[in-house]
Amino acid sequence: MLDGYDCPAILVSLDYQILATNQNYRKEFGDVSIQASPRCYEVSHGYSVPCDDAGEDCPLSAVLASGHKERVLHIHQTPRGKEHVDVEMLPIFDDDGKPQFFIELLKPVAVTSVGHENGTLVGRSKRFNAMLEKITRVSKSDASVLLLGESGTGKELVAQAIHQSSGRESKSLVTLECAGLTDSLFESELFGHVKGSFTGANNNKTGLVELANGGTLFLDEIGDVPLSMQVKLLRLIETGTFRPVGSATVKHTNFRLICATHKNLMKMVGEGSFRQDLFYRINVFPIYVPTLRDRMEDIPLLVSNLLNRISKQKEYYLTDSALQRLKGHSFPGNIRELSNILNRAIVLTDTNIIDVVTIDECLSIDYEEYDDAFLDVKKTITKGEEEPHLVDLKTAEKNYLAELMTIFQHDKDKVAKVAGISLRSLYRKLEN
Repeated sequence: MLDGYDCPAILVSLDYQILATNQNYRKEFGDVSIQASPRCYEVSHGYSVPCDDAGEDCPLSAVLASGHKERVLHIHQTPRGKEHVDVEMLPIFDDDGKPQFFIELLKPVAVTSVGHENGTLVGRSKRFNAMLEKITRVSKSDASVLLLGESGTGKELVAQAIHQSSGRESKSLVTLECAGLTDSLFESELFGHVKGSFTGANNNKTGLVELANGGTLFLDEIGDVPLSMQVKLLRLIETGTFRPVGSATVKHTNFRLICATHKNLMKMVGEGSFRQDLFYRINVFPIYVPTLRDRMEDIPLLVSNLLNRISKQKEYYLTDSALQRLKGHSFPGNIRELSNILNRAIVLTDTNIIDVVTIDECLSIDYEEYDDAFLDVKKTITKGEEEPHLVDLKTAEKNYLAELMTIFQHDKDKVAKVAGISLRSLYRKLEN
């Protein structure tokens, strides 16, 4: 029965014992000694108690509660290390209609990583796993996806993961960055144009919607699409038809639509800058991409992955104190900011070990730019004509830092962290 499934599968008893495995399971995860009466949570996680007693969702408990099949995303131990696995639990009922056995189907999630370098998405935090579970669910459908979240969180990587996990993987993922495009440029990029349709159109151009036929079209920063173009985009989504600029020929295309934005589209609808009908067309399945602040426990994994990407010739490592300093940073620029900091650190360090002093120097660069800008403003004001609010701001800042120094008994590391500035900036502000 288990070999009838085209994915790894095991048969589990009511008390979590693995009773049988199929060939796909043994090939993917290795042999399990059935004679030793192993429990599924011992083999998959190394736990001594069921998953729900260890702080994770347990599919078996979920089936007992609902009476029907359930699905969860877990991190399992595998011969390759820890990996994300999409787990589906199917109940087998006895004559009285009560669950007696369970078939557990395990499908590794190939587009993510929990420490090795094969995946594109990296993480293991609760917020990351919640996002990944939605990705695995929606990928198999053709539903339009709207990715929401701050800039720098990795929405384009999420779009790639959805495409790679879909039935359209063999076709193209075509991306259009909507920010900064004029009406005419947006229309030409999206639909293409024919030769001579406007000044500078010296050749025919194939539009991105045509290139995305059979695959996926990713519209990044959809909130920046010109209002006049939104009705044409809506018609494309509803009918799958379009006309290149300057052409009378109607063409057809079939693509899966993924959009992304850092803006509040619902608010824009209320303000009249985004069409309500277009909003509901693209907002079929929204996925929130968490900020780095929401998943700080993923920083060690992200750091390791980013360092490997930045420098393939030389391995770099962060000290524990350097990692702790990064975990105390607010990261308004999210993963993109973390990548910038690590790039700076590689430039500034003299060895392959990145310490806390180097990280402090990397963090201080942004604050120095702010401080210099502040000083430039002050220089434009002649002596004796200083505006009161600038004097008050500097006095208030000094008083605030002095109060923090008293509260934390002159522990400058803690004061800098609480104040949201680098240690180097703190020293400078205390001296001035």
